Amino acid sequence: MQAQRKDRSNPILNVLRLVIAGAVAGVLAAAVALPAVGGAGMSTRSAVEGLNLKPEELDEPPLPERTELYDADNKRIAMFYFENRQSVRLDQVAPIMQTALIAIEDFRFYQHGPIDVEGTARALLKNVTSGGVMQGGSSITQQYVKQVLVNKAETPEEQAAAIAPTLSRKLSELRNAMAIEKKYTKNEILERYLNIAYFGAGAHGVQAASRRFFNKPASELNLSEAATLAGAVQNPARTDPNVGPESRARLLERRNLVLDRMAEIGKITVQEAAEAKAKKLGYKDTKAPGGCEASKYPYFCLYVQYEILNNEDFGKNQDERRKLLQRGGLKIKTTLDTKMQAAADKAIKKYVSSKDKPVASQAMIVPGTGEIKAMAASRKFGRSKKKNEMSYNIVADAAHGGGRGFQQGSTAKVYTLAAALEEGLKYGDGFPAPAGYTAGGYGAFKNCKGQNVGDPSHTVRNSSEGGGGFKTLESGTWGSVNTFFIKLQEKVGLCDVVKMAKKLGVKRADGAKLSEVETFTLGVNEVDPITIASSYAVFAARGQYCRPLAITEIKDRNGKAKQYKPKCSQVMEEDVADAVSGILSGVFTKGTMQEVGGIGRDAAGKTGTTDNYMSAWFAGYTPNLSSAVSLGDPRGTSAHKLIGVTIGGQYYPYVYGASISGRVWKDSMLTALKGIEPTSFAEVDRSRFGGCTDNCAPKPPKKKKGEEGPGGDDDPFDIFDDGPRDRGDGPFDGGQGDGPGNGRGRGAGGEIGPITPVR
Repeated sequence: MQAQRKDRSNPILNVLRLVIAGAVAGVLAAAVALPAVGGAGMSTRSAVEGLNLKPEELDEPPLPERTELYDADNKRIAMFYFENRQSVRLDQVAPIMQTALIAIEDFRFYQHGPIDVEGTARALLKNVTSGGVMQGGSSITQQYVKQVLVNKAETPEEQAAAIAPTLSRKLSELRNAMAIEKKYTKNEILERYLNIAYFGAGAHGVQAASRRFFNKPASELNLSEAATLAGAVQNPARTDPNVGPESRARLLERRNLVLDRMAEIGKITVQEAAEAKAKKLGYKDTKAPGGCEASKYPYFCLYVQYEILNNEDFGKNQDERRKLLQRGGLKIKTTLDTKMQAAADKAIKKYVSSKDKPVASQAMIVPGTGEIKAMAASRKFGRSKKKNEMSYNIVADAAHGGGRGFQQGSTAKVYTLAAALEEGLKYGDGFPAPAGYTAGGYGAFKNCKGQNVGDPSHTVRNSSEGGGGFKTLESGTWGSVNTFFIKLQEKVGLCDVVKMAKKLGVKRADGAKLSEVETFTLGVNEVDPITIASSYAVFAARGQYCRPLAITEIKDRNGKAKQYKPKCSQVMEEDVADAVSGILSGVFTKGTMQEVGGIGRDAAGKTGTTDNYMSAWFAGYTPNLSSAVSLGDPRGTSAHKLIGVTIGGQYYPYVYGASISGRVWKDSMLTALKGIEPTSFAEVDRSRFGGCTDNCAPKPPKKKKGEEGPGGDDDPFDIFDDGPRDRGDGPFDGGQGDGPGNGRGRGAGGEIGPITPVR
C-alpha cells in the first residue's frame, strides 16, 4: 500500500503514465489518464466522469456465419460463406484457450471496467523496454467493439473509419464499451470476442481457426495450440501461416511469447511453458472449401443455391439472398441421396469420358414427391477450359444456373400419346404411317392462340424404318414413328398436346415460352434432365405432378427450423397415366430399347434422338424413381452432331437414344434401386383403353397357302415389318427442325449458352 501511495504521489511517474497510456491507447487513454496527473487517488471512474462520458448502445448485427448444405442423411455436402466462421458457446472452447487469450490480450479482464488504464500503461512499458509490441493495450471489451464496427462496415471508407486513430473514434469506442460492459457479463463478452476475432488463414472465430490450424474443434485445443491462436489475434496478417516461412516463424515467436506471459502471471508453470515451446508449430492447413466448386456434388449444390437466390422468401432481391446464403448461418437439409448419386456418376463414367466434348447429364426424381435424388454430369464442374470443365449447371434449367438445354427429341412424343388417351383414343387406334407425311393444308395445326402454324408443303419424314404400314398407339410408340405422331398430333390438336406438356411441368430450359410448332411432338424445344424426369414422374405417380424439390428443411442461426413439403397436384386421371405406362413399358420388350433390355422390374420409358443426331435422350421410370439422361455437345449441336464421334473411347457412326443414354439409364437405375422393394404399375383399364374406336387397323387380307404378309413375315402388323432398320430412332426421330425458329420447327437451335453461376 505504501508503494502504491508513493507511485501516485510521484509527479514524474504520473507524467510517465500519461505518456505511456497516450502512446499505446491513443489520445483517449491520455485523456482518461490526464486527471490523475493533478493529484493522487484519482480512479479510472473519476477520469471517465471528468470527460463526461456516458454509455452508448452498440448496434451488433449478427456475425457472418457460414451456410451448410446436408444430404438426406444429414451429412454435410457443401458450404457457403463470406467469412469462414462457426460460432460456439464459451463452454465449447477449451479453458486453456480462454486463459491464453486473456493472458496476452487483457490479463486484468475480470478486474477492470471497459478500459484498463493501469494495464494500458503497463503494456506500453513492456513494449518500450522490449523494443517491440509484446502486449496489447486495449481491453478485450474495446477490441470486441472495434471488431463489431469493422464487421458492420460495408465500404472501404467505413472500414477505415472503424479503425481510425482519432480522439472522436476512441471516445465513441469507449462509450460503446461502457454499454457492452453493462449489457453482458464478462464471460459473455469473452465468448463474443472469441467468435468475432480473426486469426489469419481465412479463419474467423476460434472454432474455424482451431479447425483450420489444427484440424480439431476449439474444445480440444492443448496448451501449445491455444497459445498459438492467442498469439495470432494481435496481427493476423503478419503471422498468417499460409503466407510463407517468415510468417510461420513470427507466429511461432508469438506463441512462445504467450507461453512466457502465461508463466509470468502464474497460469502455467515455467516447466509447462518450456515443454510447450519445445513443440513444433503443428499447423495442419486444413482447408474449409466453400462454394459449389468445392463440393463433391456441384450440380446439386448449384441447384440448391439458385433455389434460394430465386426465392423471395429469403430476401427482397438477389443481393439480400446472396448475403443470407453467405452470412446467414443456415443449415439446409436437402433431398440428395448419395447412393443414387453414386449410381448415376458411375454409369455416366462408364459410357462417357470427362474429356469428351459431348456431355451426358442425368437427373433422378421421386414420383409423388418431386424429390431430386441425384444430379450428375460427365464433365467436372469448374472454369478450366484446359481441363474440359463445365462452368454452368448442365443438368438444370437457366433459372437454376444452367444453359439452354438440348432439344428433347422423341421423348416429347409421350405428351401427344397422353393427350390422345385422355381424349378417348384406345390402344388399338392408329393410322397408316408412310415414309413421309404432309399435313392437310395450312390450317392443320393451330397454336393455343388459334393461329395457324407450320408449312402446308413441309413433309415430315420417318427415320430409317421408311414407314411400316398401319401403326397403333402401341406400335407407333414402340417404333417411335415420326409420321404416326405428326398425324396423331393433328388429330388430337397441337394446342391440346402443348397443354398436356405444360400440365406435366414441361418448359424450355432457357425460360422462354414453349415453341408451339408443327413438330412440337417430335421434340424441337430445348429442355433439361430435371424437367423431363419430373414430367415422366407424373405417369409413375398415376397422374400427380410434383414440383421438383431439393430442400426439405432450413434451420436459421438460432436453430429455428422451417420444413418444405412437396407441392403436388393431380393433373391427369389415374387411369390415363396407367395407360401411358402400359404402352411405354413395351419400349423395353418390343421397341427401341429392346436391344438394351429392361431392369428386372416394372419400368417404362422412351428413347429420343433428334433431327440429324444433334442430341440423344432416354427418359424412363419405375413406380419408385424417374430419371432422364441427355447427351449433346454444348459447343452447339447444329455444328457438332453425334455422327462419327468417339465417346467414352468407343466410336459411334450414329448415336441413337438407346446407344448411350439408354444404357446409362439402365445401369444407373439398376444400382440406384438396389435394396428398394420392386413395385408394380397399376393394371391398365382394358375396358376403357383396350381395342379401338373408329381408327382401327384394317383386317389383314386372307393369304393363300404358302404366301407371306407384306412385311416379309407372317405378321403384317409387326412393328418391325420393314426389317431390322426399324429398331432405332433414326436421324429424323426428333423432328425436321433443329430449333424453335419460324413456326416450321426449322430455326437454328440446340446450342447451350453458358450462364455463369453465382458464387
